[in-house]
Amino acid sequence: QVDLVESGGGSVQAGGSLTLSCARFYGANCVGWFRQVPGKEREGVAILFDDGPLFRGTRPSYADSVKGRFTISRDVTKGTVYLQMNNLNPEDSAMYYCAARATSFESWCFDGGPSGFSSWGQGTQVTVSS
Repeated sequence: QVDLVESGGGSVQAGGSLTLSCARFYGANCVGWFRQVPGKEREGVAILFDDGPLFRGTRPSYADSVKGRFTISRDVTKGTVYLQMNNLNPEDSAMYYCAARATSFESWCFDGGPSGFSSWGQGTQVTVSS
């Protein structure tokens, strides 16, 4: 099901930055960014889980390969999730997808993999040249 809208992809040189946006995630407390290159499985890049103010609130999970370089955030009022990508390298080149789901469990959000997400965007291409 494709019902999220991504934007912000493009071509940059190594060391550059891009910010991806994903709109229409209303109602989902687990939102994330995945990426895929041809011939490889879709992999999680950054995921954000929110179990509400009575619990631990909002917290992220990042793939090891992007820790310290990528930041996921959201604007609930706009229903938009962002992925700020800094110090990009050619290995970051991929089609990037945003995804959303509703779940009460952090483990389902962070560790459920792409198959656990019910809403997806159409993808936006990121190309990093050396």
